[in-house]
Amino acid sequence: MIITSKQNPKVKALGSLRQRRNREQAGVTLVDGYEELSCALRCGVKIQQLYYCPELMGGAEQVARLQQLLQDGVDATELSRPVFEKIAYREGADGWLAVVTAIKTDLKSIKPSEHLLLLVCESVEKPGNLGAMLRTADAAGADAVISVDSVTDWSNPNVVRASKGAVFSVPVADVAQTEFYAWLKDNDIAIVASTPDTDMPYTEPELTSGVALLVGSEKFGLSDFWLQHADYRVRIPMNGKIDSLNVATSGALLLYEAIRQRNLQI
Repeated sequence: MIITSKQNPKVKALGSLRQRRNREQAGVTLVDGYEELSCALRCGVKIQQLYYCPELMGGAEQVARLQQLLQDGVDATELSRPVFEKIAYREGADGWLAVVTAIKTDLKSIKPSEHLLLLVCESVEKPGNLGAMLRTADAAGADAVISVDSVTDWSNPNVVRASKGAVFSVPVADVAQTEFYAWLKDNDIAIVASTPDTDMPYTEPELTSGVALLVGSEKFGLSDFWLQHADYRVRIPMNGKIDSLNVATSGALLLYEAIRQRNLQI
């Protein structure tokens, strides 16, 4: 049976998951897109519900994957193109939308180690920036990405999309400021805070031991709390006429400096 009505109860229920509150109450994440869902499945994520539109799918590979999922007994519902395009979170929908179990964001799932490498973002607002940081963290082999005093949730479909599914491959956590600071101190993890208001270049601190690399919100940067409690305050050189880098770019530079230093020890 193909759903062709935008007023169908299933379609309305799916649309309600656009809101963070409803996703959290239901304990689910929306995965919008074939590449993102493929990454989630490779990471062991189980589909609760699959919504699909063959007319929007591209290529024999996707058709074969759909047939395999249907044979495996996945709870799947076909939508007409107008209905799917209404319900999809992204423009240029590709015919794949899945409801999966909510991403785990408990700090307890992050295991401290001697060489722990964390990318930490404080109050970052834009899902695209969170997603980009996840992709970089996956590529760099970071142990986790931590959101402190979060504004956007990890289950936001735009975070999933911008990360290309890396939100399922990189451990994440959502934690309050004071709780996270205590956790860092208890586990002897150095705090490196990025800020333009310092003379120390980001290449100077030793980043081969356990370290948390902190970047702040798009508008305000890091809060005074982290700047006051950091073990190192570092700056990324700026030689142009603007005074800030994109937060995801800053995170990438810090991560790869840590990787560079660690590779020199091998």
